[in-house]
Amino acid sequence: MSMPETHIKSPAPLSRRFCVAPMMDWTTRHYRYLARILSRRALLYTEMVTTGALIHGDTARFLQHDPLEYPLALQLGGSDPDELARCAALAEEYGFNEVNLNVGCPSDRVQNNMIGACLMGHPEKVADGVRSMIAATSLPVTVKHRIGIDGRESWEDLCHFMETVAAAGCRTFIVHARIAVLEGLSPKENRDIPPLKYPWVYDLKARYPELEIIINGGIKTFEECHQHLEHTDGVMLGREAYHNPWLLAGVDPELFGEEPSVSSRHDALRAMLPFIEAELERGVYLSHITRHIMGLFHGQPGGRQFRRHISENAHRPGSGIEVVLDALAKVREPLPQPDPA
Repeated sequence: MSMPETHIKSPAPLSRRFCVAPMMDWTTRHYRYLARILSRRALLYTEMVTTGALIHGDTARFLQHDPLEYPLALQLGGSDPDELARCAALAEEYGFNEVNLNVGCPSDRVQNNMIGACLMGHPEKVADGVRSMIAATSLPVTVKHRIGIDGRESWEDLCHFMETVAAAGCRTFIVHARIAVLEGLSPKENRDIPPLKYPWVYDLKARYPELEIIINGGIKTFEECHQHLEHTDGVMLGREAYHNPWLLAGVDPELFGEEPSVSSRHDALRAMLPFIEAELERGVYLSHITRHIMGLFHGQPGGRQFRRHISENAHRPGSGIEVVLDALAKVREPLPQPDPA
């Protein structure tokens, strides 16, 4: 666990050229540990944590992370300026590299608390929150949002939102290139049904060149990343980076021109074993960890057997590291390539 007085900053510089999206129940610290093994440069985000949970709940548990995860951003859900300021200060105290405000989540649960995408209908309120956060921390304060919501989905509405929040001091906007439909669609449907409008995000960068614009929504391949990077400052991937985590092993060479962090899926999982053992010793259930590694051997010979073995055994009482080792043995390891003469 990272404690405020002992946090260690990552030697890797913070870059938003490639980001892994905050995803509830998915971008936990167990997933993030694997993600960092796979890429030194990807910027990782926590799940959204509400300001109420941080202020009135178990703060240390919600902010728990390992120094290996840096560079790491904390995503907050909230709208009260004073509460956002307190939580932004906590983000810095606990060693995070960025604090991000969620203005994109469309679920009913958060709407009722004035959190998420509904805030796009209240740009001045978002600006007040951002202004308070900036005053409370030296960390970069960023906003993740949609291109609109039902009833406020015009280009003019989007530009008004951007200009209002930028005037409060926000310089980085992570834009999910879909509107959010707040009435009639589930959160899952909101990730698929509203059409993607990538040109709108490109046009935002062209109109506001002084702002950092990161594009999000439906991106799956490095080819697509390169296309988007011709028009924006960075890309953010969500579901693809989770279900196919080995994609992250290509981030450093593909997008930063650096050597890959790890040479094989087997090596990546072996590098994670000491962390898994330490978590088990802390009393964490094996299944809470292994659910995040299920996609590591996606499409590989033995990958299905790997997933089945974990699915059938990780939840059993007393399950330990041997379940992971036995699953790993079911996947054929590639032969090392000879050095060129």
